[in-house]
Amino acid sequence: MNQIDPKQLIQSGVHFGCRVSRWNPKMAPYIHGRRSAIHVIDIRQTVRGLLRARNFLQRLASEGNQILFVGTKRQIKGVVLEAGERTGMPVVVERWIGGSLTNYSVIRSRLKRLEELEKREETGQLATLSKKEQASLRREKRKITRNLGGIREMGGMPGAMVVVDPGREYNAVREARKMGVPVIGLLDTDCDPDSVDIVIPGNDDSLKSVRLLIEYLIEAVEEGAASARDRNLATESAERREGGVSDDVRPTRGNKLPGQGESLPEAAPAAKAGAEEVPVAAAADEATEEAPAPTAPAAEAPASTDAPAS
Repeated sequence: MNQIDPKQLIQSGVHFGCRVSRWNPKMAPYIHGRRSAIHVIDIRQTVRGLLRARNFLQRLASEGNQILFVGTKRQIKGVVLEAGERTGMPVVVERWIGGSLTNYSVIRSRLKRLEELEKREETGQLATLSKKEQASLRREKRKITRNLGGIREMGGMPGAMVVVDPGREYNAVREARKMGVPVIGLLDTDCDPDSVDIVIPGNDDSLKSVRLLIEYLIEAVEEGAASARDRNLATESAERREGGVSDDVRPTRGNKLPGQGESLPEAAPAAKAGAEEVPVAAAADEATEEAPAPTAPAAEAPASTDAPAS
């Protein structure tokens, strides 16, 4: 993961808080001072919260848990959607539907209804209905997709929730705390820090500020997910080695490797008298198995039978 640069945080405007008249007194430990009518957030507290959140998210992702990103502000919807696409985690960028965590069984039934409508449209069953019925079903499909499409792949309770502006997402934070889901909050000076478990004080209205803070958290989730994938691959490889057959199979008469069914050519016969013997190295290159030992050179030709008479 990249190191957190305080200068980069300042350049992105993370240290700008809300107006003094709107502040929450519980945020006093996270405020450095004030400039005119604006509170200035302590960057050291922001870095401390980021480090805690990154370590926590990396551990959760490495264990295979899901992290739910929640942010419904119009200017930060794109950032939250990008976080979900990069990490493969569920997101909520539209209105929080009551019971998304506390009444998850009903939410799953609505998602099953969405799958049913998509299947009917793919198979052509929707085209057999009247135009009024088609329009009604398509409108229902768009509504479910808009409200619940981000949590479609969420198989159960998430391991943690990352919330931008917990004051605005009060219902989501309340349900998470009721279900025992840890909450990581990106909150400004007008929020209540007691409503979240890990506080990351910072400007939650600026697109540039939120993008930088979310980017740091995304890196932690990606690294944790990568370590989980590597561990799963190593486990599967070890199981295959334990339950499978060794790859080293020696060819025998009853068990020959592909391409070794044919018999090897026999060694060349000995050369006639006066010819050179076959080199041993050439025979070894042609045969894959050990060639028989070269035969001894032929004896010299016998003397002519036309010997002079005694």
